[in-house]
Amino acid sequence: MTTHHLQFFIDGAWVEPVKPATLDVIDPSTEEPFTRISVGSGADVDRAVAAAKAAFPAFAATSRQERLVLLRRILEIYNEHYEDIAQAVSHEMGAPITWAREAQAWAGQAHLEATIKGLEDFAFSEMRGETLIVREPIGVCALITPWNWPLNQ
Repeated sequence: MTTHHLQFFIDGAWVEPVKPATLDVIDPSTEEPFTRISVGSGADVDRAVAAAKAAFPAFAATSRQERLVLLRRILEIYNEHYEDIAQAVSHEMGAPITWAREAQAWAGQAHLEATIKGLEDFAFSEMRGETLIVREPIGVCALITPWNWPLNQ
């Protein structure tokens, strides 16, 4: 299986870091490294943000149906790699594999399913009295998530 642990996925492709630097990822259950990853620099973040900003206008113009197709495809790929995800989480957290499958990997799957359901029913516009409220995309967001429940975010 090909891995991209030393690359970043930016602008639709796996790319090398601007400033190569690596970090061993330690499995807490064995206290041994199980992989090595690249750590990003400010230049890598700038490249990712620029790509996201460039993609934003086209994505913002997509229809509900186009977004649902994309989300369903993401869920399909997630499900195809469910065991790989569970194994990675198990090693990254030192968690028992059963818990990684049934809680951690499941959480990511459940969030994707809930997002699809939410988008199916989402009111992009509504009248409140005589006021039309329109919900529309506003821009690129960057998030830093905690390590202890990685697929719950």
